[in-house]
Amino acid sequence: MTIPGIEVPDDLGMDGPAARAVTPDGDVLLLVSGGSPAARAAAYAQDDDLTCVMEITDVAPVSIPQRIRGRAWVAGWLTPVRGGDRAASAALLAQAHPVGELLGLGDTLQPDSAAGPHGRTAAWTLLRLEVGEACVDDLWGADGVEPDDFAQATPDPLAPHEAELLQHLHAAHSDQVRGLCALLGERSSTVCTRGPAVPVALDRFGLRVRFTDDADQPFDARFDFPEPVRSVSELRRAMHALFEAAAG
Repeated sequence: MTIPGIEVPDDLGMDGPAARAVTPDGDVLLLVSGGSPAARAAAYAQDDDLTCVMEITDVAPVSIPQRIRGRAWVAGWLTPVRGGDRAASAALLAQAHPVGELLGLGDTLQPDSAAGPHGRTAAWTLLRLEVGEACVDDLWGADGVEPDDFAQATPDPLAPHEAELLQHLHAAHSDQVRGLCALLGERSSTVCTRGPAVPVALDRFGLRVRFTDDADQPFDARFDFPEPVRSVSELRRAMHALFEAAAG
């Protein structure tokens, strides 16, 4: 997070967001330490008083060179979550991150005032980032995202499982993943004799695999499913179809 008044982003250190979630209106909820620079900067912010840019780095969950798959930037206005919105926001965050300290989030949130009971700072503060603009630069290209489109977007159904699925494909089905090079047409003759092949991205539309060509240069190939999958069970059928097509 980059916030005016904090010159070096590293000043936020471990006090950056511990969790985040997106509201139905497209605002980003951020859970930060009650004593963090972000919490202090936003404590009395109103409307467009405090601007903020959140940078998100997407790292492949498998071990490969150049693991960064993309970056996103979300810019807007930061305010604390106040009053009656706090309970609903805490519930939304706990639903998105049902682990550890978030299970008891409602008991540890900082109240509307800057300090908790008896003048102590509470463990957590909920902040709201009202999105003004966003952009993404990843394996699929670079583009801007309008706030309305951001609000209307739905999460990919495979996103919660992607890391585990890619690691499983890499560990248990590496030969079949490598065999997908047979679907690359003319380029297959310069790829199938090289190794290895690593699955680097997976979503409802298809699988992306990183191969190495004759010049020892890595490149990514995209294998689209016949139609978007809606669940892990549909993914299994789509992957079997890909592997069968490559074997044939």
